[in-house]
Amino acid sequence: MDYNIPKLPYREENSNKGTFGKILNVSGSKYMTGAAYLSSIAALKIGAGYVELASHENVLKATASLAPEIVLAPIEKIPDIIKTSTVLLIGCGLSTTDEATALFKKTISKSIGLPTVIDADGLNILAENKIHLPENVVLTPHPKEASRLLQTTVDKVLQSPEDSAQEICKIYNCVTILKLHRTIVASQYGTIYHNKTGNSALAKAGSGDVLAGMIAGLLAQHMNVFDASVLAVYLHGLAGDLAKNDLTAYGVLASDTIRYIPYAIKKLYI
Repeated sequence: MDYNIPKLPYREENSNKGTFGKILNVSGSKYMTGAAYLSSIAALKIGAGYVELASHENVLKATASLAPEIVLAPIEKIPDIIKTSTVLLIGCGLSTTDEATALFKKTISKSIGLPTVIDADGLNILAENKIHLPENVVLTPHPKEASRLLQTTVDKVLQSPEDSAQEICKIYNCVTILKLHRTIVASQYGTIYHNKTGNSALAKAGSGDVLAGMIAGLLAQHMNVFDASVLAVYLHGLAGDLAKNDLTAYGVLASDTIRYIPYAIKKLYI
């Protein structure tokens, strides 16, 4: 069964930043600073009230120069920050070093009860380690990451992408977003959504980080994990389509896609 595009969460006028959720983003590493910025600002752009980025000092310095809207914190503060967060986003540009793996495990162990988005290196760490995941988790693999999660080949994933997405859901008790030309969103309960937006402009570094941030931003506004995943995938693709129309498929950057998120929202709803 296919799935209708959910509505954006209602935006209460009598509100404050806390009304629209607080995201703890554990992303970035010494030599990978861009993913943390992209995922954080995408979450804010789609309506989250507050994003606190906990990362390496190189990441914090780079992000501070790009986006004063993002709250910055050292990794040591994660145990305190997570207590007051409503969503966890983890993995974008995190790396797979022993230090990053230990950080991932420790953070996930403290995230019980939080809707959680795991992307990029978080998926690679998960594939290599036995880690108990909380409920309400979204995994966002591309085919190579999916093959690692399933311990199979990329060819097998591509031969049966819907089956592969559903198998990841069963193994990890999660919602799976298998990022393809036509992205598939699957739930552990058998619901499937086939996305129809997007184009080759999104085949650029950073595009997945933007999507991960968009999912987290919708979760922060109290959408359920499947609806948030479907809506984020649709709007991400639509933003890419609108950006392509203005900039061509060759010239669209991940940061351009972020700028087009509001236009995608307007096109869909207004």
